[in-house]
Amino acid sequence: MVEWDAIDTVLLDMDGTLLDLRYDNQFWLDHLPGVFGARENLSIEQARAAILDMTSARQGTLEFYCLDHWSKVLQLNVAELNAELGHLVQMRPNAERFLRSLRTHGIRTVLVTNSHRDGIDFKMDKTGMEVHLDRVICAHDLGFAKEQQGFWRRLHEIEPFDPDRTLLVDDNISVLDAAAEWGVRYLLAVTRPDSGRAPVETGSYAGLDDFAHLLPG
Repeated sequence: MVEWDAIDTVLLDMDGTLLDLRYDNQFWLDHLPGVFGARENLSIEQARAAILDMTSARQGTLEFYCLDHWSKVLQLNVAELNAELGHLVQMRPNAERFLRSLRTHGIRTVLVTNSHRDGIDFKMDKTGMEVHLDRVICAHDLGFAKEQQGFWRRLHEIEPFDPDRTLLVDDNISVLDAAAEWGVRYLLAVTRPDSGRAPVETGSYAGLDDFAHLLPG
C-alpha cells in the first residue's frame, strides 16, 4: 500500500489503530454510563446521553482524552474503572507482526497518542507492545491534542522526522487532516477500529483494515 523505500518513520496511533477500539467504546458507552447512572438514579440510556453531551463539548481537545478531567467532572475514579474491562484490551489484526517487521527493516516506529498517560501505561502493561516501539509520545506532555497544529509543531521539535518520508496511520480523520495540513505525506485511515462494529468511512484517505496488508518488504 506504500512504497517502503520512501519511508523512514512510521507514526502510529494507539486506540483504534494498534489496539481494538472495542475496549474504549464499551467502557465509555456502556460501563461508565452504567456506574454513573446507578449513582445518579438514571437509566443507562440517560446516563450515556449525559456523558456524550459532556464529552462532545470537549471533542478535539486534551480534556476530551484526559482521565483526570473526567474523574473530576463525573466525580468517579475513571482510571480505576478502566481497569475493570482490562480483558478487552487487545491488538488489532497483525498489529504486533507489523511492529516486528518495522523493527526488522530498521524503520523508526513512534507511537503518537492522545490517550492519557495512565491509559497508556495500563494498555502497555496489558499488551507488552512497548518493546516494539522506538518511542511513545503522549499528547498531554506536548500540551496539544493531535487534532491541533501545535501538536505537530511540538512533535517535530522533540522527534525530528522528515514529513515527506513519514507515514501516519490513525483511525481519526480529524487527526489525519491535521497531519496533512502540517505536511505529513503518507496517510492511512483504519477502516474498522472497533472489531465489534461495521467499517467506517475514511473520506479521501486510503483505508487499512489488517496490518498484514501493510508489511514492509
